[in-house]
Amino acid sequence: MDKKIRVAVLYGGKSGEHDVSLHSAASVIQSMDPALFEVLPVLIDKKGSWKAGANALPALEGKMEESRLEELGKNVSAFPALSVEDRLLPRLDWEELDVVFPVLHGTFGEDGTIQGLLEIADIPYVGAGVLASAVGMDKVMMKKVFAQEGLPQGDFIQVLRSRVENEIDAVVEELENHFGYPCFIKPANLGSSVGISKATDRETLKKALRFAARYDRKLIVEEFIDAREVEVAVLGNEQPEASTPGEIVSSNDFYDYKAKYIDGKSEMRIPAELPENTLEEIRSLALRAYRAIDCTGLSRVDFFVTKKEGRILINEINTMPGFTPYSMYANLWKNSGVSYGSLVKKLIQLA
Repeated sequence: MDKKIRVAVLYGGKSGEHDVSLHSAASVIQSMDPALFEVLPVLIDKKGSWKAGANALPALEGKMEESRLEELGKNVSAFPALSVEDRLLPRLDWEELDVVFPVLHGTFGEDGTIQGLLEIADIPYVGAGVLASAVGMDKVMMKKVFAQEGLPQGDFIQVLRSRVENEIDAVVEELENHFGYPCFIKPANLGSSVGISKATDRETLKKALRFAARYDRKLIVEEFIDAREVEVAVLGNEQPEASTPGEIVSSNDFYDYKAKYIDGKSEMRIPAELPENTLEEIRSLALRAYRAIDCTGLSRVDFFVTKKEGRILINEINTMPGFTPYSMYANLWKNSGVSYGSLVKKLIQLA
């Protein structure tokens, strides 16, 4: 390379996954070779305001090495033409940038909104495009696309918040007749297991519906599946590759936010202890799901493998999964022979 690649790393965001994004972004920035990349840090705070350069660095304190943070602070002056309005939208001289890495999880970052802004700015960016991001974020639309593609999955029903608010008894009766107990209730457009509950009777079902409705106007209710949870990392554009599958053994009743990020007791088993033909089938289905939503860059595809029959069912696809060196996505590729730094470099090349 005859010049450094200028990369704006976006992090934070208005979603419930703001703090997860900060940790992911700190890891991404720290892994980028200063000899190859110039980094412009851009923070989107919880209210949606944008802060660039030195103003964006305090959010990363304690999440990356101090020496790297200090070095970053000295180098942000390399972007003299860039500034950010303390408003909802940025005022950036996009021509000063080569690529944007939106390390944003959940709504207003992983759902196609940021991707649309970058499309308008005509600048390359890491990850899925507008359509794939939007479909991947909306669990109802995602499952409808998977159904159209003939991918095996569990049963589900959409419920609107307005029905929860105005006719919850009728909704509960419908769900009881369709699923029985237990069943899972989730906001349709949210990640990191935020807002998800397991209902075991009428009282907990009503509570779960009201809880999920706090986060989204559209909810999804899913059948309970007694299964092992297996995940696959996918990387690429036109010719994507799938990693070795890994298994999540949750420390909680199900893999909720606490099990993912707080208690630190959940276990990753890579590779998953499953027959070789099952592992290959999971990898094949992951690639089919990736192509089904027209994904690019990266995704983590999550599966259930039923404990009794060994049936493989797709659960969901995540177009910007947790991205620290300790996250499942990075660990799956590490086990497949791709280091964290190489992964970040490859994603920028794909962008």
